[in-house]
Amino acid sequence: MNEQVSKIRKLFDEKKYSELIFLIESEIENKSSEILNILAASRLLRYETKETFELAISEFREAYLKEKNTPNGFHALKNFIGTISNFFEYLLYQDFKEDYFSECISMFKEAEINFGYNKDLIKAIVRVFFRTNNIDQIIYYLNKLYENKDLGLTSLSHLVYYNNYRNNWTQKDYLNYSKLIEAYCPKYPEEKLLKIKHKNNNKIHLGILTADITKKHSITYFLKTILTNYDKEKFQISLYLNNKKDDQETSFFKTLVSKSLNISTKEDEEAINIIRDDGPGIIIDLMGLSSANRLSLFKNRLAPIQVTWLGYCNTTGLNEMDYIIADPYLIYDEEKIFYSEKVLFLSNIWNCHSGFDFDRIESQAPYLSNKYITFGSFNNFSKITDQTIVVWSDILKNVSSSKLILKSSTKLQSTRLEEMFKKNGIAESVSFVETKPDFKDHLNLYNQIDIALDTFPYNGVTTSFESIWMGVPVLTMKGFNFNSRCGESINKNLGTNELIAENEEEYIFKAIELASNKEKLLNLRKFIFNNALTSNLFNQNKFRNDFFNSLERIYRETL
Repeated sequence: MNEQVSKIRKLFDEKKYSELIFLIESEIENKSSEILNILAASRLLRYETKETFELAISEFREAYLKEKNTPNGFHALKNFIGTISNFFEYLLYQDFKEDYFSECISMFKEAEINFGYNKDLIKAIVRVFFRTNNIDQIIYYLNKLYENKDLGLTSLSHLVYYNNYRNNWTQKDYLNYSKLIEAYCPKYPEEKLLKIKHKNNNKIHLGILTADITKKHSITYFLKTILTNYDKEKFQISLYLNNKKDDQETSFFKTLVSKSLNISTKEDEEAINIIRDDGPGIIIDLMGLSSANRLSLFKNRLAPIQVTWLGYCNTTGLNEMDYIIADPYLIYDEEKIFYSEKVLFLSNIWNCHSGFDFDRIESQAPYLSNKYITFGSFNNFSKITDQTIVVWSDILKNVSSSKLILKSSTKLQSTRLEEMFKKNGIAESVSFVETKPDFKDHLNLYNQIDIALDTFPYNGVTTSFESIWMGVPVLTMKGFNFNSRCGESINKNLGTNELIAENEEEYIFKAIELASNKEKLLNLRKFIFNNALTSNLFNQNKFRNDFFNSLERIYRETL
């Protein structure tokens, strides 16, 4: 048996997965925990299919159950948890066994007793808590990593980012925690880096760093606004891509700029040198603390002027990030001290949606045929907090026969939300809709909504623009910082101030009042449909001029 195990280990090291699988399945009847672990891993490394995922999950489970208290069992559990998270992402539009995640959590709690604190196991289970939409548990375990000094740059970014979904931090807290990122980012010796090569010539060289220019990613609709029809006599634009795979959307965006460079496989020092050698005078980070961010590159300065915009609506905490793009509705003058960056205020709104490439058709309010009001929210389920559910439940209880349609913009399990609505006695009025693979089907779902309900404290952005483009009013609530005031900015720029609530009580009152006043609701829907495209939300020419004029101003002032 020892000879077989040595042979199996050797085949695994040599990546001869097919031969290894055949050997184990044909010659080993009583498989040990280690053998099961290797077999399951080999299946997934050979190729990923629904069948291989299911087999691997079964084998990792068996491997853990055979040796719960040994290193083999520990590695099997870690693989079990990681594989289930990956499987959930793989089955984007297919069935997924609901009890997989509960099994993960149950085994993890058991392993906490057997193994005690373990950073690798915690990092694995955090992904499960994300998919099950349990932000409190994510923050709890990330804080454990922090307390044990095992929080790396990525995990620290996650800790700060996920607190945006909660209401128990002030903007001062965000700044203080974000400043830790400054300390966690490596600082590379300047002698290993090229000097910043910016050339002050007739054109302003603008660089944009992102990992999110892929099909249907929300930022593409906003980025398209500035990259279409910009003044090529005045600006030269380079895209620095951090996505490992290009798709049709990526290829399209490459045609809009002078140059594109992919840095996804480059270590920090090489990536810094590539961008410094390219010589942008201004570089814009579209990721902040979200996505596959590369904050360490900005810590080491890529260009004379560094700006954060669009992908993350809060401070990065970096001293080297010079500006954050906002508007007067998002950050008040007295609050600028709580952002590490200087605030670059655009005149009206901080972003602008490019719209969609098919005709808008005005639809009638659903209640006319349903005879009841339908509320809706298509925001990321992580934004739906326990308090949001309490508020929405009050609205549903006070609007006779009303319904609420929910669909997540990110693939997350809805079980926890369903339980919360049930606890609030309103579950029968709430329906959860699967993510739509066809984007037009997603947009058409807005035709089933009379009134969209914004999330708080983390407001919707893309979903609010989509709702308004389809002619559906979005009720929002005032917040206390950038990410919690996005809805306020959107409605003020649309001219629908009556859809901005001061607090939870007014949010509930406005929802009930609008649902009860059918004439007001119809007039509001008509106003939104008729005026959306000429408003600051979709007026691309106006926004583009404001955006580039603001960049040119700080460029001239700095260089």
